[in-house]
Formats: sequence, C-alpha cells, structure tokens
Amino acid sequence: MRLNSLAATVLIIFFSAAGASHAASFDCEAQNLKPDEKTICDVRALNDADVKMVTTFDLLSGLLAMGARGAMQDQQTEWLKKRQTCAADVACLTSSYQDRLKELNETYKQINRPL
Repeated sequence: MRLNSLAATVLIIFFSAAGASHAASFDCEAQNLKPDEKTICDVRALNDADVKMVTTFDLLSGLLAMGARGAMQDQQTEWLKKRQTCAADVACLTSSYQDRLKELNETYKQINRPL
C-alpha cells in the first residue's frame, strides 16, 4: 500500500467517523471520564484528532508484523499515560496528538514494502 493509499483510506474513515458524537477510542457517555477524555469529548478539534489517531493506529496495526505491532502498542500505552498528564489543557492535548500522529506516520514510512 502506498502512502497516498493509506492517507486516502484514513481520510475516508476519518470523515465518516467525524460526524459521531464521541471520540472513536473511548465512550464519551461513560460516567468516569478522566479530565483529558472529557476535554477531548467537549472540543471538536480534539475529538477529530482522536478519531484520526485511532484510525491511523488501527490501520498500521494491520500492516505491521507481530513484533513491530507489539512495540507500537507499547508506545501507544505510554502515549496515553502522557496524554492523561495534560488533564484539561487543550494546548497540551493538541500538541500530544500532533506528536503521536507524527510518530505513527514515521512508523508507516519504516514499513518494508515492495516497489
């Protein structure tokens, strides 16, 4: 799959899911939302960033070999812990999503694929 194909697939899924009333990676209707999650649910740009991030993560998970997929999942767990430290700080959360998407894009660039 070429980068353009991945980007197109992510955009299609992203825009399809963007109309949802909650972020894709967790339930915004849950009673015990953490401050970062509540802010993500309340701020449309963060909600959209969450949808894009989880969609990209899921697509990459299907493309990576088992060992690389496990490493990416470990990185995701660490990133989620770091994101939680932002609490309700919109600027911090925005930066966190930008950084994670950059990391995921780098992961994609490292995938060995035939020419």
